[in-house]
Amino acid sequence: MSYRYGEYREGPDPLAPPYDVRSALDQMGDSVLAGANPSHALRDLLKQGLPGADDRRGLDDLLREVRRRRRELRERGRLDGTLEQARALLDKAIGQERAELFPDPSDDARLREAELDGLPSDAAGAIQELSGYQWRSAAARQTFEELRDLLRREVLDTQFRGMREALANPDPAAMERVGQMMSALNDMLDRDARGEHTPEDFDAFMSKYGDMFPEAPRNLEELVDLLARRAAATQRLMASLTPRQREELSRLIDQTLDQAGLGEQMRRLGDSLYARRPDLAWNTPERLSGEDPLGMGDAVNALEELADLTQLEAALRQDYPGARLDDIDEAAVRRALGRSAVDDLDALKRIERELERQGYLRRQRGKLELTPKAVRRLGETALRRVFASLDSGRRGDHDQVDAGSAGELTGSTRPWRFGDEQPIDVVRTVVNGVRRGGAAGTVTLSVDDFEVAETERRTAAAVCLLVDLSYSMALRGTWAAAKQTAMALQALVASKFPQDSVQIIGFSNYARVLQPDELAGLEWDMVQGTNLHHALLIAGRHLDRHPDFEPVVLVVTDGEPTAHLRRNGSAAFEWPPTRETLDLTLAEVDKMTRRRATLNVFMLADDERLRDFVNEVARRNGGRVFSSNADRLGEYVVSDFLRVRRKR
Repeated sequence: MSYRYGEYREGPDPLAPPYDVRSALDQMGDSVLAGANPSHALRDLLKQGLPGADDRRGLDDLLREVRRRRRELRERGRLDGTLEQARALLDKAIGQERAELFPDPSDDARLREAELDGLPSDAAGAIQELSGYQWRSAAARQTFEELRDLLRREVLDTQFRGMREALANPDPAAMERVGQMMSALNDMLDRDARGEHTPEDFDAFMSKYGDMFPEAPRNLEELVDLLARRAAATQRLMASLTPRQREELSRLIDQTLDQAGLGEQMRRLGDSLYARRPDLAWNTPERLSGEDPLGMGDAVNALEELADLTQLEAALRQDYPGARLDDIDEAAVRRALGRSAVDDLDALKRIERELERQGYLRRQRGKLELTPKAVRRLGETALRRVFASLDSGRRGDHDQVDAGSAGELTGSTRPWRFGDEQPIDVVRTVVNGVRRGGAAGTVTLSVDDFEVAETERRTAAAVCLLVDLSYSMALRGTWAAAKQTAMALQALVASKFPQDSVQIIGFSNYARVLQPDELAGLEWDMVQGTNLHHALLIAGRHLDRHPDFEPVVLVVTDGEPTAHLRRNGSAAFEWPPTRETLDLTLAEVDKMTRRRATLNVFMLADDERLRDFVNEVARRNGGRVFSSNADRLGEYVVSDFLRVRRKR
């Protein structure tokens, strides 16, 4: 037995490793950290394509290919090619007949010439008049039959793709079989409308007439879809012609079908198809700008493909409410762009499912959200970016959660990482080796088995980060930086200072506590108001719940307070700010001072009123004021937090 190996051509490599969904999450994270919500971030990912070795195309790439294909089709030719061919053959037949009659001096020849002179000016009327004409010229008779064969092939090809080739050498038996097929098809559609159709009926029909349908539909629904799309393209062809061309071609079609004995069956089929698929663009005109004339069959092919591309373009744009990748018809993608595009689309559809299956995305009340698992990863990414932006001379500013062997043991352990100086926890390390290799025989340790004992010299801290969510943050382009900073600080405390208690508070016209898994999907509030008074109230309650913790309060804002909380719980907004708003806010600053909480403010705008306010805060509290641009906000906040933690 011999075997032959070659390149696999039936789709994606079945032996390829599974797609690393984490790289997709990281790519989404770029948009999330730039201020987008998870839904927009996923949409951006699907538009750009999937990273990795496969280099799968995204929706934007497929959309560009669709538009390129549409331009090619529109420049392919003119739609009146069949009329032009019919007129040319008609003129040729009449010319040949006149050449035969001219030498003949008889009265019959003159009468025939007069009959030819009196033919209607339009091709349809002339062909109708000549249907009963007794040709003198054998060449003219042959040309006229060629004209009728052309019309018969083109007209049938507009309804049934490939019929033109099947009728290249027509004979009465072939036309009779076409009539039988159409009668059987109409009967099958009628039975289906009455609910009497069975799959066996379709199989019997295809076994008898399947050679007339090169698309090989698998069921009646697919057959109806094929025929309806083609019939709609024929209607669009008629709508795209001038009124005179439309009338002339319509008469030619009716004459041709009636002469072939198919007129009634074709009209019956057209009515059934329209009733089943009224959603298709049946009478929408198209404009083709090419110079070469197209026959009716080729013109319908072009218009049918253009309709597919138009629908495909709308689906690929995904810019309508409730848009999903499942709305994109894979069959239309295959017809328009080929098998590779179907594979690209399938990969895009898989990625959302994989993000949900692997626990990175979830849908809550129809809204796409990142899970805590995904938020932790994005927070770590934000933190890495912050540390990467720190100057090399300042990298030592950040503390390490474990202070070496001289530190106080916390009682917990963690996996060893390269560069750790903490003492090895021998018991945990050996237990890991036994669990991995089994209790029997010699225990062999691997790098993954080692664990170190964590040590800690510092006391715990109660951390409050107050982030401005007001509309001005979006207008100034600082919201994305504030969001990334909040995620980075949350990740820093969770990973390096697990004993600390951190609370992130967002404030606009009101203030609210932001949960860690809420940060990634957080958006700025489209409202006016900077209610720092309310935010400081909430932060004060957090500090009071942790009286033994060292207080750390950080404020990120781009404007002075313009709102405060009334006694009845409503928010009062006024710009310029009233004396009451400033006094109530500064009163909360004084309470922070009495709690021994240093309040450091990070200004994101160079505004005189804001400078005056924060300088007053610094005078009352003793905290520091940072004037930072958005690009370095994360660096400033994290560095200041680490400085405070080390000092404590």
